[in-house]
Amino acid sequence: MKPNIQNSDDLLSSITGEEEYARLITQLIRDFERTNLVIDLPAGLSPEQLRILLREKVYFLIMEAFDDYLTLMYIIDIPEKSFRELKVTDVVEIADQVVFLILRREIQKVRFKSGSVG
Repeated sequence: MKPNIQNSDDLLSSITGEEEYARLITQLIRDFERTNLVIDLPAGLSPEQLRILLREKVYFLIMEAFDDYLTLMYIIDIPEKSFRELKVTDVVEIADQVVFLILRREIQKVRFKSGSVG
């Protein structure tokens, strides 16, 4: 990952091509399903729409299903240290920060599996 990536939009713009983006979507769906959560990520979803849908889902989980949220973070394998570094503001901002952590980890998984770790 490039060191200058500071937010989800930068992270999503670092994706190299449609194939890597499709693998990211597949990885997200797989990890949500492993947590017994449904996330609808339709074909043709733009990176901006993906970020918004993830934020809405994370916000809902934090507010309404915190145990499921914690399980999802475990399944995705977000390091506990990352949570300590979150800037605690309001729940929407926290959801945005968590989406960044989710996308960063899922992109790492996709790149590792494809052999293009970077």
